[in-house]
Amino acid sequence: MALVRITELTYRYPQTAVPALQGINLVVEPGEFVAVIGANDVGKSTLCYALTGYVPHFFHGQMSGSVQLDGIETRERPLAKLVTQAGLVFQNPATQMSGVRDTVVGEVGFGLENLGIPRAEMQTRIDEALATTGTSDLADRHPQTLSGGQQQRVALAAMLAMRPRLLVLDEPTAQLDPMGSRELFAALQRLSRSGLTLVMATHKLEWAAAYADRILLLHEGKLALQGTPQAVLTRPELAEWGIAPLPFTEAARLARHDGMWREERPLPITLAAAIAGFLAQKRK
Repeated sequence: MALVRITELTYRYPQTAVPALQGINLVVEPGEFVAVIGANDVGKSTLCYALTGYVPHFFHGQMSGSVQLDGIETRERPLAKLVTQAGLVFQNPATQMSGVRDTVVGEVGFGLENLGIPRAEMQTRIDEALATTGTSDLADRHPQTLSGGQQQRVALAAMLAMRPRLLVLDEPTAQLDPMGSRELFAALQRLSRSGLTLVMATHKLEWAAAYADRILLLHEGKLALQGTPQAVLTRPELAEWGIAPLPFTEAARLARHDGMWREERPLPITLAAAIAGFLAQKRK
């Protein structure tokens, strides 16, 4: 059974004329890692909000169509209950800190306290979430003293402690330096391998290429394209959809035109694949 099933979803924010999402149809299977890409203001964040119930419960607006999580309509379940099934990690981790806890342990356990989870179970969940995200050594630190990458991983730990079936991340590396991005994606890779279902909106195509099972491409609020990273990221129309193609993919495309990349070899979507392809051509 699909974990997420979206049918003809259209959503318009209050006091706006144009829908942020139009006619979206989507199925996400348990254990998938799905990346959502597209230019700015095409509906990526709104799709994240719809997957986790913030649309329509928090943002209100006009919504038509259906969003089902584990077979239940999200509009029929309160947001307080949805958060235990679908966790959302926002683009800016600072906005996700409660501001009322002075240690990372307290921050990660804050949501569990609000749910009335027994203390012994709460401690077990906190320890597991910290270990999974590589933040155990930060347990006694004040959240406001952490770097952006560390705060993002703590926000991720707080969501994991709720033990959702679906984890949604909205541009989680937008404010991180390369080291912070690397730390976060290492944590995401561990989660993906453990079987957690992940949906991530991102501008960083190289990360989507390396980690995602499937890519969704949004354009003007519509699902323009979906498929494997190889199928989506090598499409020549990416620029028309406002997305700059990966440089090594374009280098190989130009080389193919000049006879320096074999026609039968797939275009690369990672640097490693590009290097391997050019070395093979050189040895020929």
